[in-house]
Order: sequence, then C-alpha cells, then structure tokens
Amino acid sequence: MAESDLPAELLVLVREFSLSGLRELQIRKADFELYLSNDASASASGAAAARAHGASTPRGATPSSSPALPSAPQAAPQIAINPQSVSLAAADIPPDAIILRAPNLGTFYRSPKPGAPSYVEVGSTVAVGDELCLIEVMKLFTGVRAIIAGRIHAVLIEDGAMVEADQPLFVVVTA
Repeated sequence: MAESDLPAELLVLVREFSLSGLRELQIRKADFELYLSNDASASASGAAAARAHGASTPRGATPSSSPALPSAPQAAPQIAINPQSVSLAAADIPPDAIILRAPNLGTFYRSPKPGAPSYVEVGSTVAVGDELCLIEVMKLFTGVRAIIAGRIHAVLIEDGAMVEADQPLFVVVTA
C-alpha cells in the first residue's frame, strides 16, 4: 500500500506519532485497527498481535512489510491497518496548521456557562491570549488560551467530553 492510498487524517496521525517520542501506539475500534511502532523489530509482532485480535493485514501487505511513511527525525513508524475500515473523525488538517492541546485532564467546555455562546466557532479569528474553552477538574475551571493568532479550522472535542492532558482540542491555521 502506498502512502498516497492512506487518508490525510491517518497521515497526520502518523506524523504526530513520529514526532511524539512514543515507542508504540495501538488503536482498536470496531473493525478498525491501527498499530504504530518506532521499533523496527516490533513490526512483525505488532501485526501478529493485530491479527490475534481480529484485525487484518492491509491488502497486498505481509506481516513483515509496511507502507512507506513520511520521513521523521526518528525511524519511520511501522503501520498495520485495515484500509477498508478507516473512518477517523479528525478534520482534514492543513500542513500550516497548529494543534492546540489540553493543558491537563478534565471536562472540556466550549462556553463559560450552560446556554452561553461558545468562546469560538470554526472560522473564528483568534489573537494570542484569547480564551478558547474551559477545562474543569473537581470544580476548578482552567481557561485555555490561544498561544498563536489565526483562524479556528476545527474543534476536535465535543462540549462536555472528558479530555486527557495533551489531547488535541483545536486546529488553528496561522494568520
């Protein structure tokens, strides 16, 4: 499978994984399975583990072969997916976009109080320091502010959802 056969959202995930410093990442949801590894010796075992859990190897691939991936400072991660089942909910992210992440674990709120308008919407222009959302932990609310100026390209989390520290929240295209 060629890199060009993969959805743009998946390529963004692979690029983010390459830059993260993580050794392995495995995602399973319904009939979708994704296994990424920066350990060259893990590709065969990761594909075998994926098959053991019911995932299939990509058409035309063997457990020891992987598609070409974007170059990164580290070794390119190995990938094992079922391309028929890829349905990521992330927005199509432009190459010049910045992903703003959660500072801590908590509940994500798009507005200052129930029924109030959201701080930002897709298409909103933001300046450095503008409040984008709130993260609540044990009744303590922390405002998340823009660290760059730009336009909100995507909101990646639903209002009221739990987020983990460093989880992507917004995609901002720089102005």
